[in-house]
Amino acid sequence: MNLKNYIRSIQDYPKKGILFRDITTLIEDTDAFEECINQIIKRAKNYKIDKIAAIESRGFVFASAVSYLLKKPFIMFRKKNKLPGETHSVDFKLEYGTATIEAHKDSIDKDDSVLIIDDLIATGGTAEAAAKLVEMSNAKVATFVFAINLFDLGGSDNLVKKGYKVENLMDFPGH
Repeated sequence: MNLKNYIRSIQDYPKKGILFRDITTLIEDTDAFEECINQIIKRAKNYKIDKIAAIESRGFVFASAVSYLLKKPFIMFRKKNKLPGETHSVDFKLEYGTATIEAHKDSIDKDDSVLIIDDLIATGGTAEAAAKLVEMSNAKVATFVFAINLFDLGGSDNLVKKGYKVENLMDFPGH
């Protein structure tokens, strides 16, 4: 199954000049979603993984299914002030501005090996911030798995240059 056939491209969203890669069409198709999850799991099994983390919010869709099937704890990396407990916090740059993500301090233990899942990687700022959240707990990133890599925006390549392992299910130009 070619998962690229289940990704809808929307011109000029969220602003003029952007070609948005929409994963909702993949998620809405039960066979395509199952295949996507199976492909993530296949890649994840190549690494020692203690926990699975995802970046708010679309990453949660994929990571919760993977977490359930692999029977591994699921850690949510959320936007600032969305988690009720004591948190680690990382500020970072987005394609369209700046943001902050957080994780509960007690969610990741020292020496955990964490799989980080997200729907898409563009420039990599959010992914780098997620890695920092893992490292703040003296844990390590086992690998990243992204459903979509916008290859010409360089995020995956930047993560690899920084020593992280990266798996991508599909490549699209970023426009």
